[in-house]
Amino acid sequence: MRVSVNTMIVNVILSIGKVAAGVVARSGAMISDGIHSASDVFSTIVVIIGYRMSSKESDDDHQYGHERMECVAALLLAMILCATGIAIGYGGVKKIIYADELNLAMPGVLALVAAFVSIVVKESMYWYTRAAAKKVNSGALMADAWHHRSDALSSIGSMVGIIGARLGFPICDPLASVIICIFIVKAAYDIFKDAINKMMDTACDIETMGKMKEVIMSQAGVVGIDQIQTRLFGARIYVDVEIAADGSMTLDEAHEIAEQVHGAIEQNFEEVKHCMVHVNPSDKPILELE
Repeated sequence: MRVSVNTMIVNVILSIGKVAAGVVARSGAMISDGIHSASDVFSTIVVIIGYRMSSKESDDDHQYGHERMECVAALLLAMILCATGIAIGYGGVKKIIYADELNLAMPGVLALVAAFVSIVVKESMYWYTRAAAKKVNSGALMADAWHHRSDALSSIGSMVGIIGARLGFPICDPLASVIICIFIVKAAYDIFKDAINKMMDTACDIETMGKMKEVIMSQAGVVGIDQIQTRLFGARIYVDVEIAADGSMTLDEAHEIAEQVHGAIEQNFEEVKHCMVHVNPSDKPILELE
């Protein structure tokens, strides 16, 4: 929450500065870049709302919690990002088509300075937000981090376009807007794809599954693994595992082994919200581990 508020304040200042610089220096690319930064403010608000809702405790109507609200927030961010990119690209294409009629002007030095400042600030915000997203395992916050990175990339495009325009090729300025559009839409697609995967109960990656199997097999009394299934639930993971144990042991002994496996999974994998363990007698066929 602190990271989101801090980046929102910086974005407000940066977007106002870039739009003003674009107007004064007569740079369409810089104005487009400023609009992109302004969209970051709204996206951060979406992240804050989504994170607050996803952090709510389970209730009678949502017994598995509200973690998927982060995915919803990420989807909204992707759509906002995509719409922003398309609008910027449309403006750039329009200027390229009607370049002769518009009599494109050479942008001033102020636009170049604003582009450089934006690159430094937005790249710093990317690493700052990314670190927080990894710390709390937040998909929405990571999406917001990439929003900052896309803004840094768009500022690089602006700088290249402005330099080209100042070298006597005014068409480079609107062309930069089109390039910015491509970067933004690509980032939106990646965010959208990640959110959809988390909402579709996608399994964990193979490496994580392998580590889970190692932890399970290291527990005393576990003879084998009959089945293990995982699913992403927002930023959290649910695990269902069937282990094989000595069929002659008592119910209490089998329960103790199940508790050990349950505790080991939740302790070794912070992103796991819940682990369900079922014990089978070892005289049943044990599936070969993959």
